[in-house]
Parts: sequence; structure tokens; C-alpha cells
Amino acid sequence: MTTSLQRSFWLALLACGAVHGQGVIYKCTPPNGSTEYTDVYRGSYCKSMDLPGIVVPAPPKRQAPSPRAATAAPATAPGAFPRVDSAEQRSRDADRRAILEDELKTESQKLTELRKEFNGGEPERRGDERNYAKYQERVAAMRDSISRSEKNVDALKREIANIR
Repeated sequence: MTTSLQRSFWLALLACGAVHGQGVIYKCTPPNGSTEYTDVYRGSYCKSMDLPGIVVPAPPKRQAPSPRAATAAPATAPGAFPRVDSAEQRSRDADRRAILEDELKTESQKLTELRKEFNGGEPERRGDERNYAKYQERVAAMRDSISRSEKNVDALKREIANIR
């Protein structure tokens, strides 16, 4: 029984026929019945494969990392990193604050309108909501919109508080 993965493996090996090396391929069939092809001997359930005309390259030898590479260099800004003077930064912060405050005002107005329409959990029924389930879906959607809008207002307030 050959799967498409196994066929692909064999085709890849045949395509690499011109490659030279000294690797060994093992066909391992553990007790659970699965079949695995590997270059690592995994015990008595592995048998080396005889692949005439095909020589598989051996995997590269792994070396332990050097102790010099293990120590990380301290993170510093490059010398050519652009700098902004404090007046320019204050101007940018003021612009950012104005934009965020405008967004906060808009979101607060939206939240006020949503709460007014929500009417404490009992909004007025519309003519197209003869089915009570449709009314409940609209109420749930309104509740979600109010929650999302409250989270937006809180996030905007936090963002404004973080400006220097």
C-alpha cells in the first residue's frame, strides 16, 4: 500500500540521482503500523533501504554554538537614526492629542445615541419585527454595539492619557 506522500518521496529521491554523498535511508515501521522514511536509525523496527543508483547526501554535522555567539549585543539606536527636537515632538503630540480627542468626542456621541435607542434594554419594536426573535436579535446587536463603543471610549481615554 503506497500513499501519495510515499510516491512523492520516491520521485524526489529519483530526481536527486546525480547528488553524491554517503547517507543511509531507513524505512521504519513502529508497532503502531505507520511507515516513516528517515535518515536516523530509530531502533529494531527500522531497516536500511537498498536504493541502487541513488546516493542520498548525508545531513550536515551539527556543531554546538560558540560561547561568543550566545552573548547578545546590547540594543542601541544606530548613529544615523533620525532625531526630532523637543519642540517638534510637542507639536506632534499636540496634533495626536487633538485627533484622539476628536475621535473620543465622536465615539462618545455615538455611545449616547446607542444608549438612548437601547432604552434600558427595551428599545421600541419596529414594524418589520413581527417575529419576536428578530427583535431579540436586534436588541443583542445593539447590546454588542454599546459594549464595543464603551471599549473604544475607554481605549481612546487611555491613549490620550499616555500622551506626554
